[in-house]
This record gives sequence, structure tokens and C-alpha cells, in this order.
Amino acid sequence: MANCIPPVTTAIAQLQPGQPGFPERLTALSWKRELYVRGLLDDAPAVAIVGARAASVAGMARAEQIARHLAARGVRIVSGGALGIDGAAHRGALAAGGATTVVLGTGADVLYPRRHAEMFEEVVRTGGALVSLLPLGTEPRPHTFVMRNPLIAALADLVIVIEADVRSGSLTTARAAAELGRCVAASPGSAGCARLLAHGAVIVETPADADAALAGDPRYPEAPKPVAIDPRIAGALASGARGVDAVVRETGLPVRDVLRALSVLETSARLP
Repeated sequence: MANCIPPVTTAIAQLQPGQPGFPERLTALSWKRELYVRGLLDDAPAVAIVGARAASVAGMARAEQIARHLAARGVRIVSGGALGIDGAAHRGALAAGGATTVVLGTGADVLYPRRHAEMFEEVVRTGGALVSLLPLGTEPRPHTFVMRNPLIAALADLVIVIEADVRSGSLTTARAAAELGRCVAASPGSAGCARLLAHGAVIVETPADADAALAGDPRYPEAPKPVAIDPRIAGALASGARGVDAVVRETGLPVRDVLRALSVLETSARLP
């Protein structure tokens, strides 16, 4: 058992708003809820990195790389301790010798998922913290993880979603971040991140992108290039032609060209 990390005996502190040690970030937000904290919290620059539990190898590698880079520069990494992207982010911070905050969806005395228990002990031992909004002894339930997501956003200056589907809890973290005035970033390549990027999130694909976003100089998605519409199609529509067949008859163009043009026009009409 020589490879086992001995349990950390750091006591769990119950912090009330206004007490010494209560995070200034939360005070600035008029945060009203108490926190249960095991370990050390500070008000250093902080970035939350979140994403899918069933993440790809590439996604986890990106999360770990960005977290390692930021932590090496003194940035605290915040995440939810879950499998997948969250765990990769915490591991990246630890590998760089940096501090990381795990916002649990359980009581601060309940280490979940169990396979991350050893990592959680290392987080506390190396100057990070386990944090929870929930009373001691609270066991994991689906709703408890949704409840903790706004706290992840509140404890960070920037929230990066690496990989997510459209129903991912990570999108609730991103939504909370936007409501709190935090910068929201996403890494292209998944449906949930595509939705975030389409609604104004900045792009973070590399450590340099994360640096720029944290410094207030983020990279935004490029605007789609306008698609030229054949003037004959525009003329046919202006003269009253409706439907693919009518436009094809009037212009003599191939059906596929007309379908493509009508699709572009229909999509454009739906844009705000």
C-alpha cells in the first residue's frame, strides 16, 4: 500500500458571508449562501474549466494542457471534480504545482466520484480546496450537481467549456457565468460548444487563447462569409416564383443549386 496517499485531516470550515476567509469574489456578488470548505481558498486569478463526463481523449488532453499552462502562471483552476473534462482540468493544475478548487455536488465530507478520492486528497494537501454549498453528509443526486454549477462560475473570472452536448450540465455553468458577468468561452468541436459560440462565447482552443481571454482580449468566432445568390434566383423570387419547381422553371438552373440558394435565404431570414 506504499502508493496510497494518506488521508488529509484538514478540518472542514463552515464559512458565512462576511466572515474572514469568505471569498471576495462572492462578497462582490452579494452571495448569501454559506460554504463548507476543506483546504484553502484565495482570490488569485481563477479560471473554471468544465465539460462532458464522457469526454473524448482529445478533449481531456486539451483541458489538461490549458489547466497546466494556466496553473503554472499562478491561476487557480476551478472545476466540479467529475469524471472526464473536470478531472483532466484538476490533474493539469496539480501537474503544474498549482492550486485547484473542486466544487463538489455532495457534502464536503463525501468524496464523489470515489475514483477521484485520492486526487481530492492531493488537492487539499497541495494548497487547493474542496468546496460545497451542501450540508455535510449530503450524498450525490442529479439535482445536487446542477445546484453547484453557479458556484463554479462565481469562483472564476473566466469559464471555459471544453466539450459538451446540448443537454450538458456544463451549459448551466456557462449560463450562470453569463448572468454573473463572467467571460464565457468554448472550444469548438461539440454540439453544446457550438451553441455557446453561436450565442456570443469566445473561442479557447489553445493556452494562448485562454491567456488572451483572461487578459480581456478574447478571440471571437469569425463571422460566416456571405454566400452569393445567383441573381436569376433573386429575380425569380422577386417576380413571384415560389417553391423549388417554380424557381427551376423560371431560371433553368439545376435543382441542387436552387435548393442550396433557398436554404441560405431561409436561414438568413431566421437570423436576428
